[in-house]
Order: sequence, then structure tokens, then C-alpha cells
Amino acid sequence: MAKKSGSKELIDALNLDRAYELGAIIQYMGHHYEATGKESPAIIEEFKKTAIDEMKHAEKLAERIAYLGGIPLQKPVPVKRGGALEAMVKDDLATEYEAIERYKGHIRLCEKLADPTTRRLLEDILAEEEGHADAWETVLGR
Repeated sequence: MAKKSGSKELIDALNLDRAYELGAIIQYMGHHYEATGKESPAIIEEFKKTAIDEMKHAEKLAERIAYLGGIPLQKPVPVKRGGALEAMVKDDLATEYEAIERYKGHIRLCEKLADPTTRRLLEDILAEEEGHADAWETVLGR
């Protein structure tokens, strides 16, 4: 596949998304092995499953960044660690809400830049992030 020269603005946006995905991986994996309590076994598996989803997102973003001629960032944003199980879930839900808003904005950027391929990629990731938010809302009884 031939590389394409992408807009710096879009590459920067995708790298921002990647940094957040890398942070989410670390946060979810931390919650996976730090969670305790009688409610934790089922939720622990959800933390792990979600971390793996976020890994896939980070990889897809890196591939697209490289295709557009950019260099995928490897540094995550700061993560939220530990606390009671409910606090972990609330932190993860907040992370998903932030991701949803960020992806919506970056989808609008793709529309502005007439890049339907990147837009579709972000729409697919957005749908998965909305699914994660729904799962955490369900755990919290919302």
C-alpha cells in the first residue's frame, strides 16, 4: 500500500487519540490486577477485555498514522490508578466519556479534511467506546 501524505492536524489528532488509548490500556490493566472485593471477579474480566479492545484501537491508530506519513507516538497520557472497585469503574467510565467526545470531534475533522477512510476508522472505534461506556454504566446501575 502506497503511503499518503496526511495533514499535520489530522496526524496530531490521531496521535492524541493514540496517547489516550495507550493510557487506557495501562489504566484498564492496572484495574484488572488491582481490583478486589466480592463483586470483582466478573468486573476484573471486563477490565481485561476492555484493555485488549483499547490495544486494538491503539494499533489501528498507529497503522493509520504511519500510512498518513506520521510517526505514531508511544507515550501514554497519565492514568488513574487504584481505589475501591466502584471508583475504578467510575474512573473508567469517565475515560470512555472523554474518548467519545474526542472521537466525535476528530470525526468532524476528518469530514472537514475530506478523509472518509480515517473517518470510518474513528467511527468504528467510537462505536466500541460507546459500548464500553454502556458496560460501565450497567455495572454502576445507571
